[in-house]
Amino acid sequence: MSGWGWGSIFGGSGNNSREAPKNAILGLRSTLEMLTKRDKHLQNQMDEQDAIARKNVNANKGLARAALRRKKNYEHQLGQTQAQMLTVEREISSIETANINKETLDAMKNAQQAMKKIHGGLTIDKVDQTMEDLREQHAIGEEIAEALTQGNTGNMVDEDELDDELAELQQEELDNKMLKTGTVPVSDQVQRLPSVGNQEIKGKAQRVEEDDEEEELRKLQAEMAM
Repeated sequence: MSGWGWGSIFGGSGNNSREAPKNAILGLRSTLEMLTKRDKHLQNQMDEQDAIARKNVNANKGLARAALRRKKNYEHQLGQTQAQMLTVEREISSIETANINKETLDAMKNAQQAMKKIHGGLTIDKVDQTMEDLREQHAIGEEIAEALTQGNTGNMVDEDELDDELAELQQEELDNKMLKTGTVPVSDQVQRLPSVGNQEIKGKAQRVEEDDEEEELRKLQAEMAM
């Protein structure tokens, strides 16, 4: 591991530079796996020597002392192994972070180059000129359409005349509804009767008016009785 460096890990170009972080991480993970197995083995050795020392602490102190000495040696090796494991884990994390940063930067560079290519032929002056040309073409189109319809201006419909006719139709429809419901004034009903002799019209109008008065009187009497 002492021979490794960032230059050797990320050196090169093209596919090699892309594969270098992956290969480095794979190598470090393999080393970490080996150190993990060694950690477990040393722990087992320590437990075994501890058991020997406990067993012979009274019967054979020399054997117990030797077991404790071996246990201390294994303990020292275990501490070194665990420190190496932390170092490898830190290196894996560092490489992964550096690789992510590199990929992010590359993506941002590609995005910048794409935007630069898109905007390469565009300037504010060109945009303003294009919009001005569009406005001119729209104006020309309006003029052409107006010129093409000039020959038909005599056939154009008078909007005021249409409004007047529509108002007459609405009034006629309203009058018809009022006649059917009996709420239209008597004078309006008389005006819409067929043209006959004046005396006959007046007689009918008078009878209609009297009938209406009688009807109103009966309604008033009914309301008062309630």
